[in-house]
Amino acid sequence: MRNKIKEQYINYILENGHEPESIFKFSKKIKIKEDEFYENFNSFVQINAEFWKDLVEETLAEIQTEGVYEGYSVREKLLSFLFTLIENLKRNRSFILKIYEKADKPLAFKSNAEFINAKEIFVEFMNDLVVSGQESREIEPRSIPFLTAKYPDLIWVLVLAIIEFWIKDESRVFEKTDTLIEKSVNTAMDWMGRTPFDSLFDLGKFLFQNR
Repeated sequence: MRNKIKEQYINYILENGHEPESIFKFSKKIKIKEDEFYENFNSFVQINAEFWKDLVEETLAEIQTEGVYEGYSVREKLLSFLFTLIENLKRNRSFILKIYEKADKPLAFKSNAEFINAKEIFVEFMNDLVVSGQESREIEPRSIPFLTAKYPDLIWVLVLAIIEFWIKDESRVFEKTDTLIEKSVNTAMDWMGRTPFDSLFDLGKFLFQNR
């Protein structure tokens, strides 16, 4: 029943260009009782939230089953996630464009309820990347309190910014989005890795301790 409701909801939006007027009318159209809808979802927003959560989960499952995935660096794993996510978004573009119309914008800086569950899945994935990145020294453990712990949240902001860029991207085969992904991930990894600032900080710390 849950999958039926989701599929019928997506089809309704694709065919009508907007979400149903009410849960009552939608339930009647797909020939279920209204209480059956509420046994599965409490709103249309919750269906959208499950759509985004499923999309992130499916993307992670897809990249992690690739034989070469475990040998990837953190940078490569993040690139793989984003490129695969965009490919999965393409298959749902018409639906995404419609639900985007009602979203608070910009996506990266607004608290859209539709993304809460998807963010939880992604943050868990990114936490694992941060841990492995620190072990491989791709990611520098910062001495600034809580900064490293915020990396997954900050990268999620980047993910939402890329999604919104893709939504507006009118370039051939979304080539501008591909370029943005590469440049964004390279910048993020350079920022999370060891920088001249870290060496300067270490020097200052040494001089302070040995003054």
